[in-house]
Amino acid sequence: MQHTNSINAFAKACQLIPGGVNSPARAFGGVGGQPIFIARGEGPYLFDVDGNRYLDYCGSWGPLILGHAHPRVVQAVTQAMTRGASFGAPTELETQLAELVTQLMPSIEMVRMVTSGTEASMSAIRLARGFTGRDVVIKFAGCYHGHVDSLLVSAGSSATTLGVPTSPGVPKGCTKDTLVLRYNDVAGLEEAFKAHGDKIAGVILEPVVGNMGLVVPAKEFLSSLRSLTQQHGALLIYDEVMTGFRLALGGAQQLQNMKPDLTVLGKIVGGGLPVGAYGGRADIMKKVMPAGPVFQAGTLSGNPLAMAAGLATLQELRDRPTYAHLEKLGAMLEAGLNVHHRVQRVGSMWTMFFNAEPVVDYDTAKKSDTAKFGRFFWAMLERGIYLPCSQFEAAFLMSVHTEEHVKQTLAAAKEALAAI
Repeated sequence: MQHTNSINAFAKACQLIPGGVNSPARAFGGVGGQPIFIARGEGPYLFDVDGNRYLDYCGSWGPLILGHAHPRVVQAVTQAMTRGASFGAPTELETQLAELVTQLMPSIEMVRMVTSGTEASMSAIRLARGFTGRDVVIKFAGCYHGHVDSLLVSAGSSATTLGVPTSPGVPKGCTKDTLVLRYNDVAGLEEAFKAHGDKIAGVILEPVVGNMGLVVPAKEFLSSLRSLTQQHGALLIYDEVMTGFRLALGGAQQLQNMKPDLTVLGKIVGGGLPVGAYGGRADIMKKVMPAGPVFQAGTLSGNPLAMAAGLATLQELRDRPTYAHLEKLGAMLEAGLNVHHRVQRVGSMWTMFFNAEPVVDYDTAKKSDTAKFGRFFWAMLERGIYLPCSQFEAAFLMSVHTEEHVKQTLAAAKEALAAI
């Protein structure tokens, strides 16, 4: 494949945009080389500025579960645009999407729309602290909840080590009340609550992790999270930005039969447009201004274009037998790739780890052969398969993928692995 136009586009972008990209995830830092510039998407395919076509397993990092330019979503957004792009005033679309979200996720009794997953996580953390009157928040190493200052922390050396910032520009004071634990570590969780239980406002986690590759929570870990937070009066916060409406209509919490106190949403809830949301128990959500004292605001929150896209996407997922199809394709893909390397999957989310052992937390994820993954990524790209450009990012199936697409992917993987 030729990438001349992408190379030239990146050179120009680097003169005007830091690093040539508007998010580091797009920079191909995890695989080397320069990013491919995309011209358009159609169904399961991406087309770059050089005219190359790729079978897409990134799906804009998760939101495009229906594929690119789905007719129902395009029609909804087009109609909304003819009425005006933004008003800074309430619209009925906001209420309609909120109503559908509460129907699909019973743990969410009230929901507030925002414009990104980061904003939703930040707001949920502030609300947890405001509701409980406490400051300490627990997160888990390898889980990503957006670029919120208080959550940009590294793992400590023990369960009771408070986080230290991992980015310049984040003051130590912003992370002094963030406690970083090991994912799936029940003993560490119990130790943290024993030491800090009366100070912990909440625990935030990805209920199925996508940001250190696909990592599955142990049942004991989930049950301990729920029992310990209830016992100590802390809030359990599910970050379902990736998993919400993807693993099931009711998200990961439906699969796990869990009822978190707060849920963070993004990606699919906006149908590919910039949207985030957070919601949960009504008594907690009623603390958000103007109903309560916890401040959160946003000029473009509830944008009518994004509401229309999200509403159309969720309606399509509700009306069609999407999840059985995705599960069938996922199982087929997993079985084929497992012949070569370790594949971890839940529903339509999956990661092929270049790792000799099961990945259960960030420490085991870091043992993966990232250099080999980088070579595999480029070998797959040259064979027309577009994967997330990092060993530590989950890949995604779309409803428009077919069994033939999976067979094509497995054949490409066999060739790619032989080539590297």
